[in-house]
Amino acid sequence: MAPEIQTTVTPHSQKPYISRTYPSQSELDKIIQGAAIAQKTWEKVPLDARIAIGRKFVDEFRKMSDEIPLELSLQMGRPVSQGAGEIRGFIERSEYMLSIAASSLADVTLETTDKPGFRRYIKRVPLGVVLVIAPWNFPYLVSVNSVLPAIISGNAVLLKPSPQTPLTAERFALALTRAGLPENVIQVVHLSPELTNQAINNPSIDFVSFTGSVQGGRSVAKTSANAVGFKGVALELGGKDPAYVRADANLDYTVPELVDGAFFNSGQSCCAVERIYVHESIYDAFVEKFVENTKPYRLGDPTLKETNLGPVVSLTSAERIRKQVADAVAAGAKNLLPESFFPQAKIGTTYVAPQVLVDVNHTMDVMKEETFGPVVGIQKVSSDDEAIRLMNDSPYGLTASIWTNANDNPQSEEAFLRFVEELETGTVFLNRCDYLDPALAWCGVKDSGRGVSLSKFGASFHIVIILAGSWLMDFFKGYDQLTRAQSVHMKIKTS
Repeated sequence: MAPEIQTTVTPHSQKPYISRTYPSQSELDKIIQGAAIAQKTWEKVPLDARIAIGRKFVDEFRKMSDEIPLELSLQMGRPVSQGAGEIRGFIERSEYMLSIAASSLADVTLETTDKPGFRRYIKRVPLGVVLVIAPWNFPYLVSVNSVLPAIISGNAVLLKPSPQTPLTAERFALALTRAGLPENVIQVVHLSPELTNQAINNPSIDFVSFTGSVQGGRSVAKTSANAVGFKGVALELGGKDPAYVRADANLDYTVPELVDGAFFNSGQSCCAVERIYVHESIYDAFVEKFVENTKPYRLGDPTLKETNLGPVVSLTSAERIRKQVADAVAAGAKNLLPESFFPQAKIGTTYVAPQVLVDVNHTMDVMKEETFGPVVGIQKVSSDDEAIRLMNDSPYGLTASIWTNANDNPQSEEAFLRFVEELETGTVFLNRCDYLDPALAWCGVKDSGRGVSLSKFGASFHIVIILAGSWLMDFFKGYDQLTRAQSVHMKIKTS
């Protein structure tokens, strides 16, 4: 039987870019076994030595910085002009997670409450074999949240990139290898959906970390639940992230920020701003300014430096996005930016024009279901109460942002804190959006998933298979969730 091959198609040209061969079932089993063996030796390496390799890894990755943006554009279509941002974020997150590694993985002593003759403490130990499924849309940013903490914690990693971005995992592994990571502690594997399920079912896999769609996450959860043993699962899924612009918001500042939050990476981010609620007193002014800030976008070939809006990832995605917009317009929505403003956005291509929709409501999918494209709906509201109700009227709960003049108006900061209390979401922003602070826990509620990444509450792994699937987000990788607690209770004095 001939080996199965995956081929990455460049979004804007629809031409094959690179191919990789899937392993056979027996080859996959050997890879997992090799990782398990390597991990047993790796976990015995002192933590300070592991951290030192992590710091050298960052240096090795920096050396690749000039090659990555164009390579990313050819794999997933993001404008080459925006590639440097992912590299900066990758380095920022790496350095932060390394800076807290020693304290996060240190034993928790109970000496202040120990009775005479006793000593007790809690230590963090690796989990076991972990399968992490990572996305294509921000492959470096998401992968570093899981892979680096996993390795620093003493785990081995099997990294499976998305079929759309296979070279990202290979670069990641190459930088770690050059930094001195022992053989088989990290391995890149390209897996079909069938092989992915077989990997989850492998008894040596103890944890599954998935970033992708709700549908994909549900499948991973079911497969894990039915597998041998009790596998932990972390799911970072989608979002339909809302913003609310209060009456006192500074529109000169707020509008450009929200335009970027909606259209960066063609809206293909789990925390992209997909719906905006604006107080009725400033609604018309906001909409006018939003349209004017969107018109200058240059949609086109992502390999050109002047392009700041590239294609979406596939023809299937483009068709799905266009249908959602068409359905909204048929139901009464109005598109303020006809595609004639962006001549490249033709039916049958992956180029989708930025869409600004008004006269929208929550009977339309465009205000309820994830779009994952350059589309935003703007709805008028009369009060904070109405905004809270509509922002929570969603199956998702990843991030939300409030835009108000808290600097000059103390009551506006108080209003913001009310939103913090009442919004059903993992992160609440004030006057910013679409940003991951590595010191803060990244998490979601409802259909946006379960688990935590970044901060000290993220995760550590034993053996990690990182699979890159659809897109989603990234919750489950720091130092707490991917290690397990082991309690040590010593009665030293026995007479």
